[in-house]
Amino acid sequence: MEADFGAEMNEYLPLRDVVFQTLRQAILRGELKPGERLMEVRLAKKLGVSRTPIREAIRKLELEGLVLMIPRRGAEVAEITEKSMRDVLEVRRALEVLAVSLSCDRISGEQIEALKEAAEEFDRSLTSDDVTRTAEADVHFHDIIYRSTDNQRLIQLLSNLGEQMYRYRVEYLKHREFHPQISREHKELISYLEAGQKGQAEEKIAVHIDKQAQAVLETIRRNRNPEKTE
Repeated sequence: MEADFGAEMNEYLPLRDVVFQTLRQAILRGELKPGERLMEVRLAKKLGVSRTPIREAIRKLELEGLVLMIPRRGAEVAEITEKSMRDVLEVRRALEVLAVSLSCDRISGEQIEALKEAAEEFDRSLTSDDVTRTAEADVHFHDIIYRSTDNQRLIQLLSNLGEQMYRYRVEYLKHREFHPQISREHKELISYLEAGQKGQAEEKIAVHIDKQAQAVLETIRRNRNPEKTE
């Protein structure tokens, strides 16, 4: 059965960006399944575009780790594997701890208020069934912390890593049972940053990432061995 998705044209965005976002969302929502081949001709016909923006989008998706290029086979949607998840989250954990440490010394009162509003927006997003909205709200929350470090190299590294992280963030946020915990951790982190409690803030963000890693790991194992689930 063919995936049911289409491109929503936006007069303010280049066609290549519209195609990229359309394919990205189709992968993250599971409309394009892991292992599914991405045929340029078929996708171009489905979205009503030429093959050029499809090809450009596939290259960008490969950089994000959402697509793999297989010799003599072409592009296909990447599987979520333990190895790829660990590689990304190990790096993210170290950089997030560094970001929080710097933020404790440098965050402004205005940025603290922005964090509080971002935490509230995250909570509001939980009332919808749109997991990508919740993921974007979570991204925004962490982005404020990154910017508060005033370290452009670190901000750039975390931004680039965030693209690869997005898929794991979505997988984690699909589990509604974790939402209250995430909301609570956001608020606790804000209180530590506001008080300049560096050790507590570093520990909180590390635990925050570790819980995400464990939840995604369990999902990967459950999907790999469905007969072992209860």
